[in-house]
Amino acid sequence: MAELTQTEVYPPRSLQVWRTFLNWLAFFFQIFLQILRALGHHPLLSSSPSFKPLPVVELPDHDSAAPSTVEIATSNAVSDCDERCERLTVVLDLDETLVCAYETSSLPAVVLNQATEAGLKWFELECVSSDKESEGNPKVSYVTVFERPGLHEFLKGLGEFADLVLFTAGLEGYARPLVDRIDTEDRFSLRLYRPSTISTEYREHVKDLSCLSKNPCRIVLVDNNPFSFLLQPVNGIPCIPFTAGQPHDTQLLDVLLPLLKHLSQQKDVRPVLYERYRMPEWFQKQGIPSSAWSL
Repeated sequence: MAELTQTEVYPPRSLQVWRTFLNWLAFFFQIFLQILRALGHHPLLSSSPSFKPLPVVELPDHDSAAPSTVEIATSNAVSDCDERCERLTVVLDLDETLVCAYETSSLPAVVLNQATEAGLKWFELECVSSDKESEGNPKVSYVTVFERPGLHEFLKGLGEFADLVLFTAGLEGYARPLVDRIDTEDRFSLRLYRPSTISTEYREHVKDLSCLSKNPCRIVLVDNNPFSFLLQPVNGIPCIPFTAGQPHDTQLLDVLLPLLKHLSQQKDVRPVLYERYRMPEWFQKQGIPSSAWSL
């Protein structure tokens, strides 16, 4: 508070009141943090753990590209990059990238109320699982889904210069009805679910972009889990994970949309993304050798 930063001298009783107030404020803040930590994501989502987002740096100037330690080779099959830019393909993850979802039964009312008061959009969803109940009927579960701020403006803006693909490690029984709710304009030309991911020696649920395009110059994957683009590290954009406790998040409109617009104007997205994120070096620090991916 501004009052606490001023240099006024308070009488002893006023100081005691302020200390009591701040102690109570800290107490309730700790309780709120414990509630958020206790929240569990819906079990139908990807089983991959959360990762600390990579640092974001400014886009390099076109005339002063930094020297690279990884050579990004181009083949004859993608020589069209040198002639003209085809439309950019943007592959989007779902959970913790575009939305976040929680089992409705385990979501504390205080979290829902605070998110609603802060203006976060949400809806409840009925999901049919592949698991069976004891009577043999499909298991039905209920989740509460929070939309990342700016979601619809983001998808609309992307659609003006890119082809959109939804690629999630979530199961179709959960993801399909959810995407139906957020993609009422049918902006996604293709939707891929967990069966379309692959398992590697190092991670499961990896998303192989080669199944979507033979031209690596003009395709990117936006995902909060950097291991999702292990096979094509210089085509990946790691974003900050989204949770219900971030009602004022601005990643979609302030960070991702301008970056993707910039990439749509490049003949080859890979040098820009390599200079920005240095993903090959990051994977090597995780103990994954360069032989595990392709550039």
